[in-house]
Formats: sequence, C-alpha cells, structure tokens
Amino acid sequence: MTTWNDFNSADDQNSFDLIPKGTRVKVRMTIRPGGYDDPSQGWTGGYATQNATTGSVYLNCEFVVLEGPYARRKMWSLIGLHSPKGPEWANMGRAFIKGILNSARGLHPQDNSPQAQQARRIQGFADLDGIEFVAKVELEKDQYGEDKNVVKTAITPDHKDYAAVMGQAPVSQGAAPAPARPATPTGRPSWAQ
Repeated sequence: MTTWNDFNSADDQNSFDLIPKGTRVKVRMTIRPGGYDDPSQGWTGGYATQNATTGSVYLNCEFVVLEGPYARRKMWSLIGLHSPKGPEWANMGRAFIKGILNSARGLHPQDNSPQAQQARRIQGFADLDGIEFVAKVELEKDQYGEDKNVVKTAITPDHKDYAAVMGQAPVSQGAAPAPARPATPTGRPSWAQ
C-alpha cells in the first residue's frame, strides 16, 4: 500500500540530460499570457508580459519537442518586444518571429512574393500561440549558473536539415520553394480551432 508519509518506496526523480546544442527539433510554441496589452503596438489579448522592474515587454514562450528522441521535452525562452534600453531586443524578437513564420509556413527567407509577404503577417499574438516550426536548440545559463536549453533560432526551408525535421521530402536544388500552407480564417492551426 502506498502512503503519503513514507517515501522510501517512491521512484527516483527523472534527471534529464540537456539536449545537445545545435540539435534541430520540431517544436510547438505556446505563449504563457502575462496580461500586458498595448493596443497602439498591436499587443492585445493579454499575451505580452511586462517586467515591473525593468519595463521590458516580451512573450514568455514554452517550446515542446514534438518528435524524435527528445519528444515531450520542454524549453522556455523570451521573445523581446520592447526594452527601455533601445530597439535591439525588439529587433531580435521581430527577426525571431519572422523566422518562426518562415519555418512554420514553409517560406524561404528570400521569397518576397505577395503570397509570402501575406504569410508573414499575423492578426495578433494568438496566431503564434500553438505554432509548430523547426527550432535550433541552444544553451544558456540559468539564474544558478547551470546550463539550460533555450530556443532562439527558427530553422527555415533553405536549411539542409529543414525538410527532414519537418517530415517532408527534401526539395531538390533549384526547385521552387514550397507553397505556404493556407491559414485558417482565424490564423490558428487547424488542431487549435
């Protein structure tokens, strides 16, 4: 009989080794809402978070690995939207979101067709909540000086590993880029409807 006051027979904790730096994995990104809105910036729906101490604004994101040997493993990262120190953090955040959209929607970064430009637009942060894309796993120090996995780079269709990780057949050299998957009327993936 299991009792809640004697833990001698309890299982040992799982210890997870870090996912090796540079590993490419397919992830689903969810945004942990922070309740901060600024309609003048287009930040609505309570998805953004503002740090009360620094004044910085960001998306607090969780990335779950969907397939392969690291399936169900989670990583957390922030996507910068605003910093009182200057535009660099917001510019890095915008570049990351563009990479996420390119990866998720099968867009080559150099594709500037009207269809690709439209596919890089979102109605709001809700369009990013639940998006699936290929991520590059990186390492960063946590508050205790320990290494932790983070996601700061999306892998796009022009990368040699993209097709294999996304589960698509490789595109031959010189072939046209894969067409963007049509967005649903709400811009959310079909499984999130």
